[in-house]
This record gives sequence, structure tokens and C-alpha cells, in this order.
Amino acid sequence: MPVGYVADQVYQKHDTNDHVEGKDRLTAIDEILVKTGLKEQLELIQPRPATIDEIATIHDRSYLQELKKEIDSGGGWLDPDTYVSSGSWEAALYAAGGVMNAVDSVLTGKHSSAFALVRPPGHHAVRMHQMGFCLFNNVAIAARYALRNYDIKRVMIIDFDVHHGNGTQEAFYTDGHVLYCSTHEYPWFPFTGLADETGEGEGKGCILNIPMEASTGDADFLRAYNEVIMPAGRRYHPDLVMVSAGYDAHWKDSMSNINLTTTGYARITQIIQSIAADCCGGKTVYTLEGGYHRPALAFSVAATFEIMLGHDEIFDPFGQPPTITTPVDFDSYIAMLRQIHNLDK
Repeated sequence: MPVGYVADQVYQKHDTNDHVEGKDRLTAIDEILVKTGLKEQLELIQPRPATIDEIATIHDRSYLQELKKEIDSGGGWLDPDTYVSSGSWEAALYAAGGVMNAVDSVLTGKHSSAFALVRPPGHHAVRMHQMGFCLFNNVAIAARYALRNYDIKRVMIIDFDVHHGNGTQEAFYTDGHVLYCSTHEYPWFPFTGLADETGEGEGKGCILNIPMEASTGDADFLRAYNEVIMPAGRRYHPDLVMVSAGYDAHWKDSMSNINLTTTGYARITQIIQSIAADCCGGKTVYTLEGGYHRPALAFSVAATFEIMLGHDEIFDPFGQPPTITTPVDFDSYIAMLRQIHNLDK
């Protein structure tokens, strides 16, 4: 079964000028996919615009009205981090809709897995406002869409962006139909995602946060995925695995202090694909979040596609960071996380 990807020129309409989250991010990815020959191995999934009713399953309608009003008036800075232009509304509709089309493609069996190369990103957007470069929470909207439109009961969202997906956590904190797992630098923007934030009510135990210290590298991240996220995912047994794929934890990216490598992202992807293979026939949908060092972003996305295609070998032009710090007593930290989530029972 082929691997799909969502891409379209509509995402370039979100023109952020010289903002770090610029449209050249997608251009850089496309160039590497062509150069490596990966693009010809993938099948294009055309996006569509999300409807207001679909977006309103996650966001308040009053926020949507105010956002559209700001964009229609010419855009500009909505907050110190988030910039919009006259084309941002259309791009954001197609970003959410693109991820939903990826979900359709995977859940109807057309593609084994899919990666939505969309922007603006989404995992910081909360119910009442935009945040951290994000307008609509694309992955949350698509997860709820999957649960409402297909005969599935459980979705697992894995977020490896260096920033905690506070908007996604908010959306499903009391839900129970979504297991949200995040590895992220802490303390770091948006200063949420502590290990003891585990959900409430029906969602109790369905939020799994693994805050990581600055300078942490591949080895410790892979332990977190192998020893905490993988067993939690297998126990939850999702019908679909979704991924907020942010590449700003790469050691070359100045937006963080984490030391993941391109190879590290490939190994994380292998773990994610293994969870999906064990639980839901390999059904995975990735959506692009952060990643601001253009070459590191592009080669890391390419590495993700390599693993999705079933290839073991990947090209890492950057290698290892100059220094890697292992947190003090990381064994005890992993043991604490496993205890919080009852993984030893």
C-alpha cells in the first residue's frame, strides 16, 4: 500500500514575511524530497478547506469570527509570536482540511500512512485563541473528525515537537478517546506539559507528558519512547496513530536547546510505526508542526518518509551535536514516569 503526502501551493498564501515560520520551510522540504528521489515514491493527496463546523469541534466560534475579521482587515501581528496576512485564513482552512483528507486516505485504506505537509502549524492553538504561530489546531480537528466519521473509538496522538502541544492537551484533557503523548523541552514555551498533568474525568490517564532537560539527545529520547510511550500506546491500543511532527528539537535548530539528530528522528519514527503496526494495521497520519533550521527540517522530514516507506537506511548530513548531556539519574526519571502511568502492572 502506498504512502501519501499532502502538499499544495495554498499553504504559501500564509505569508509571514521574515518570520521564522516562513513559507520557505515547505519549499526546503520539497527540494530535498525531489533531490533524494523520495517524492516519486509518494502519492499526492489533495487538500480541501475545512468547514467552520469541523473547526468548531475544537475552537469556539467567537474566536473564529474574530480571527477572520483580523485577517480580512489586512492581518499583522495577532500576538508577539503569531503573524497573519490576507491569505492566512484560506491557508489555515486548507491546513486543517489537508490533515482530515490524510485521515480519510488512511482510514479508507487508500494509503498505509500519510504526512500532511501543511502550514500554519497547529498544536498550540487553544479553544479561544491563536498561539505560538498556530491558528487552528490541525491535529486535534482531524482526530475529532476521525472519531466522529469512522467506526473507531481511540486515537493516539504523539507530539515530538520541542514545544509542548498545549492546545492539543486542552482539547482532550477530559475526553478519554484520545491518548496524547508529548516529549518536549521544559522549562520552555509554552511552559505547560508537566509529568503530573495526566488528564481529568474520562480523560484521566490519557495525557502523557515527558518533559526533557536542555541538551538531552537521541539516547534518552529513545528510552522515553521505548520504555514509556510504546508500552502506554500498546496498552491503549489505538485505532489510529496521529503525529504532531515538529523538528525543532534538532540540534541545529536555534529554537530549542535539545540535541536530537536526523537519525534520532528516524528512530523515533520507527517506534511510532511499530506502535501503529501492533495496534491498528500501521495506520498513521503525520502533520507538520515546527522545525526552523531549513536544511535540518528538510532532511529530518525526508528521514521520516524513509521509515514510513519501510527503508532502514537514512541520510544524516549533520551527524551528532558537539555536546550531549544525560540528565542526572535518568533511570529514576523513567521509573517515575512508568509509575505515574501504571506501566509496571
